[in-house]
Amino acid sequence: MSKQMTKTNTIIKYVCASALGLSLVSFPACTDDIEFGDDFMESYNGSQKTLEETFSDPTYAAQWLTGIYPLQHYGLPYGNRDYVPNSSNPYTGKLDGFTDLYHIHWSSTALYNNYYIGTLSSAGGNLFSFTGEYMWQAVYKAWTFIDNIDNVTEISAELRNRYKAEARCLIAMKYYEMFSCYGGLPVIDHAIQGSENVSNLPRATVEETVDFMVKLLDDAIPYLPWAWNGSTSETDKSNTGRWTQAGAMALKAKILTFAASPIWNSDEGFYNSASEAETQHLVWYGNYSVERWNRALQACKDFFDALDKNGFYALEQAAGKTINDYRLAYRKGYISTESPEVIHSVRVRLYDNWANGYYAWSNWVQLGRNSYLPTFEYMEMFPWSDGTPFDWEKDKQKIFGGVSQLTGRTISGQLFYTYPNATDKKATRDPRLYEEILVNGTDASLDWSTGLTSGDEYELWVGGYHEGFQVADLETDKDGNEVTSIKELMTSMYSTGFGVVKYQLTGSDYLRQPLQWVALGMPEMYLLYAECLAQTGDLTGAIAQVDVVRSRVGLKSLGSAVSATKSDKETLINEILRERACELGMTDNRYYDQVRYKRTDWLTKKLHGLVTYRQQQNSDGSFKKVETPYIGDEKNAGNTHPTLFTYEKFQLVQPSEGRALWAYEDDPNNIQVKKWLLMPFPLSEINKNYGLVQNPGW
Repeated sequence: MSKQMTKTNTIIKYVCASALGLSLVSFPACTDDIEFGDDFMESYNGSQKTLEETFSDPTYAAQWLTGIYPLQHYGLPYGNRDYVPNSSNPYTGKLDGFTDLYHIHWSSTALYNNYYIGTLSSAGGNLFSFTGEYMWQAVYKAWTFIDNIDNVTEISAELRNRYKAEARCLIAMKYYEMFSCYGGLPVIDHAIQGSENVSNLPRATVEETVDFMVKLLDDAIPYLPWAWNGSTSETDKSNTGRWTQAGAMALKAKILTFAASPIWNSDEGFYNSASEAETQHLVWYGNYSVERWNRALQACKDFFDALDKNGFYALEQAAGKTINDYRLAYRKGYISTESPEVIHSVRVRLYDNWANGYYAWSNWVQLGRNSYLPTFEYMEMFPWSDGTPFDWEKDKQKIFGGVSQLTGRTISGQLFYTYPNATDKKATRDPRLYEEILVNGTDASLDWSTGLTSGDEYELWVGGYHEGFQVADLETDKDGNEVTSIKELMTSMYSTGFGVVKYQLTGSDYLRQPLQWVALGMPEMYLLYAECLAQTGDLTGAIAQVDVVRSRVGLKSLGSAVSATKSDKETLINEILRERACELGMTDNRYYDQVRYKRTDWLTKKLHGLVTYRQQQNSDGSFKKVETPYIGDEKNAGNTHPTLFTYEKFQLVQPSEGRALWAYEDDPNNIQVKKWLLMPFPLSEINKNYGLVQNPGW
């Protein structure tokens, strides 16, 4: 049997342990406290127990289930080591790095080499690996747990049912993670035994895969607590991170919204409708039906009806009405492990600095490696502070300032801040911009108690303390004149002219803080609900849901800001996608939206950075660029910051000439572009002939 199995697929290698003769299973030694996350994985190769021994002891059985949790997707690459899913390896790269929001300047990543340069193939190198995400191990362990937990008679039937529900949620989550990148998948709906015929395990259709995930969640929902809110001994907050009824209902809504989206739910296949995967309906349903949107809408309604009944989850609200109050509320919403807006989180380490010598997310960012640098295009998505859309071309006077015709005095621009004088300033944009993108003039720290900012400002102008010459360099032309040339430095923290804030924050605000990845949160649920309402014709209702998210940061109604959203469905959908980018940055949701809506135009449009130049005004009224840090006499005289800047948009050119797909800027629907919407299955798996049909174009 073992010889036969070596010729079959990788999935079977992991879901059919008994067929491989693996009667012993690994899990940590018995402890009083069940460890979560990577602490479990540290002792993964510890003591050996048979299945019978494991499921005769409540502690061992619970640890078996707990050990599946860290195999969920964790979206902040943090370490290249054993027992880390491929997508969490910094040498792989984040999904959002392959969108218009971010650009990485580290050539040692698969993102840079395989995606930016365009060399990805079925030989390997995906950002989300079919065989390297521990999916099939998780599925095997979860089904084995479901099949055996009833043997643990020392715990109540209620607890056994809850445990089985958690295991079903873990399977559904792993399937969703893979489905969103590949489409229809082989369906493993039980723990495969060695006597079964496992030589044929083909891909299921999109419909079959979606219905499988949804059934898992429907079967789990009745047996889970609504929240780990501490209201009873059975809902102790120490369980936070385990699946809940709210999490299962939210995941169901997300899966069904994804399934109703244009890539799957259309009258035409996304590639050419004639590829093998398309003719077999492995990468779409085969038609469009509004009923799929209605099904997703009902799942959203079910979630919010349950929320009205049970409470607990809510957006973090600002204590006041200043930009910093709104910033702090937004920040606490995803950072705090006590946040009421986190529905389901994933954890792999207790703190964001590793005492044992391994790098974590923040450490890699400081090295310039995990610096997923925001683009000019991302910056443009954030409106002005009142919610009015930002427009680089139409708002030039407001952005750059000028000389007042009334007083003859120079007026500073308002791109990020307005400067009444050399000691005061006021933020001018959507508060979320300052929590997603590090921009010139931002104070080093935002106090978690008062909401006040303090510390030196980030100097992201050419020659400034932080920016230096990462985006521009002084050169001498043939006549000996100094000229400035634009060039991005590799492995730098600010080489688009911006820095990253989300999940990194500024200064040391996040260092040594508890670390969590928000897999499902309340902001996303409001925006999913809005999307489903819009897609089914209720534009007014959709705007109301978007406004819940916008009002948390002090923005006026979307309907007032963009009046066309009240009557034009396409405009409203595009605004919802923009809101998702502003609210859900660094969470990979932009990548999923790019896939869901077949936005090949996002893949092919050239991306840009922003060069900021500090200016001083000469006695004759003219201006000169000052390419030095703001130190010495000026700052010592009590002027806390310079006030005059000018800006230049520049095209990103790393790798050489930019990303390979930018060559198709005028032809985004070329099949050489469209194939990138889904990832290729490994050729090594295709060649095993167990029914894994390749995705179109690969």
